[in-house]
Amino acid sequence: MRRIALVLAGAALLIAACSSSTTSTATTPTATGSTPASVASTAPTTVASAAPTATATAAAAASMFDSCSIVTQAQASTALRQTVQAPVRGKATVEGGVACVFYGPSVKAGTDPDVPVNDSVRVVLVVGSNATTWFNDYKSKVPAQAITGLGDQAYFDGSASVSVLKGDEYLRVAVIGVASFEAAEKTLAQAVVPLM
Repeated sequence: MRRIALVLAGAALLIAACSSSTTSTATTPTATGSTPASVASTAPTTVASAAPTATATAAAAASMFDSCSIVTQAQASTALRQTVQAPVRGKATVEGGVACVFYGPSVKAGTDPDVPVNDSVRVVLVVGSNATTWFNDYKSKVPAQAITGLGDQAYFDGSASVSVLKGDEYLRVAVIGVASFEAAEKTLAQAVVPLM
């Protein structure tokens, strides 16, 4: 009994130590294709009690990754086939949330992270109830080519990125400026989907 109490207390401390309070803004696509409505959500992940609950554990797991932590700088460098700079946060042009952009060495400092440029890796991770909506919305607007064996569903958009849906998480990656970008995007997605 004491061992179980120690394990629960340790888990609570681990969750509390790894958690933070975050606020994110996203938009939800509308069924009519009109301008998306903005939705603000606050997801505090601090655990108030000593014993973790299923809800607290799920909230901590859901906040474990975001657009800038699901892909490492080393993984982005491998995808781009050169060393990339530390990530910069920008706007996700499709999802309306946060895009994480890793720039290669030829990209000048101060480049607008909201505009896709050559020599970069763009990563977007949508977590929660809107993930499937965003995945399907973008899929309906591009000549989607299905990819099997990657998450629950995945597709190449025909020109710029790979999108993966796994549970309530939607990952979109774009590797811009390499000859075989689709293969680089698939490889990068395969590396990070197990974390979703």
